[in-house]
Amino acid sequence: MTDTKMRPSVLIIDDDPTFCLMLKSFLSKKDFATETAFSGTEALTQVRNNNFDVVLSDFRLPDTDGLELLENIREIKPGTPVIIMTSYADIRIAVKAMKIGAYEYVTKPVNPDEILLTIKNALNRDKDKMVVSAPQPVSQNNTNKNEQPSGKKSTLKNGFEYVEGNSDTANRIMQYIDVVAPTNLSVIINGESGTGKEYVAKMIHQKSNRSHKPFVSIDCGALSRELAASELFGHIKGSFTGAIADKTGQFVYAEGGTLFLDEIGNLSYEIQVQLLRAIQERRIRKIGSNQDVEVDVRIIVATNEDLQEAVKKGNFREDLYHRLNEFTVIVPSLRDRGSDIDIFAHHFLQLANAELNKDVEDFDDEVKAIFRKYSWPGNLREMRNVVRRAVLLAGGSLVKKETLPHEIIFEKQEDVQSNNNNYTQQKQYTEAPSDLKSLAEKTERELILSTLIKVNYNKSKAATLLKIDRKTLYNKMKLYKILTGNEEE
Repeated sequence: MTDTKMRPSVLIIDDDPTFCLMLKSFLSKKDFATETAFSGTEALTQVRNNNFDVVLSDFRLPDTDGLELLENIREIKPGTPVIIMTSYADIRIAVKAMKIGAYEYVTKPVNPDEILLTIKNALNRDKDKMVVSAPQPVSQNNTNKNEQPSGKKSTLKNGFEYVEGNSDTANRIMQYIDVVAPTNLSVIINGESGTGKEYVAKMIHQKSNRSHKPFVSIDCGALSRELAASELFGHIKGSFTGAIADKTGQFVYAEGGTLFLDEIGNLSYEIQVQLLRAIQERRIRKIGSNQDVEVDVRIIVATNEDLQEAVKKGNFREDLYHRLNEFTVIVPSLRDRGSDIDIFAHHFLQLANAELNKDVEDFDDEVKAIFRKYSWPGNLREMRNVVRRAVLLAGGSLVKKETLPHEIIFEKQEDVQSNNNNYTQQKQYTEAPSDLKSLAEKTERELILSTLIKVNYNKSKAATLLKIDRKTLYNKMKLYKILTGNEEE
């Protein structure tokens, strides 16, 4: 018999004993060590007393819900991946769970092979990040016979491949990436959850002069308040309860390269103060130490919220916001990507074929029409899951409507309206302007920014090239919120 200690351990949380028993039996046959809990209280006791490799939890429990339980598990065992099980009607709640640190969600009724695949990916989560594009492991056997839409692809160092899309929006994003990548400017990437902000950050890194150095990614939404400082800056042994050994922070791991802070708005106010000091002074100090360490790191952050509004409410430091907001890239929602929807669907089809050892060639016309009409509240992450599940269930060479969740096929109109109203972040400099005044402002801002970058932010030279005086340049930079981080010049 296989040694239980060597088997990956999974905690199954659901108030349906029959479902728990079925899933426990299935996973046990797949060589997993499993435990069950039928309530949130029981689950938290199990989490405190054991070290599970993966937690699999239903969203609706008799004494709590998935979001509250997720927060509690993160506080007790912050490194444990949590997979949320939910009905497709709760997809927006699942997206919220992803924002606050869930590894993944799966929809009920649960397909055993799908849940097995998700658990395995969670166990290898460092190698399996959500993709807007990714290294393409498409086998020779999975070459599609039918011609399919394909976006432009950029293959960069380390085999990183990025599917750009063909829409005007996609082209605009790439233009911004090309402009900002060679600089050392801090960048804010703004967009809904699941739009692929991390892969935009990776593109910026790969096209920069730092591409030969590390790209370190931190999900701030998954960091507890107590451990955030330790994760970012490190600590020395004995500096606090549980600090049983020295720890190197992510700033040091990213030395010379890029540090990507996803969901930056989740950092506590106290950690924001320390982060601002690290960025401004290029020095960090481990918890418990009295010595500073110099660091050379480029900062890229991502958020799905309006940081300006967070500043007004006192939830985000204004000085940190301005220090980070040297350049902004807005990543649009999938429902706003037009023709790119087909491109991404086929990209995920190829990935699913390789992952599941299938040979599905295409989507039938009815499925394509449904994909174009659906509002995709979970964006690319949701599309990846839907396509992967459909490929898993496909019985022939085409993905058919019968393999799609019922809620996608018959989406309620009020849900579409809710999605369209969900994201209100200002986009005036990345969307097509609707009037001449906006067009002139957008063009002027881009000209000023490109000129500043060209002269390495020497404002005297920039003013000369633009044929305006320095005072006018300063006023326009203030108007368009162009910050260089060197305003005393």
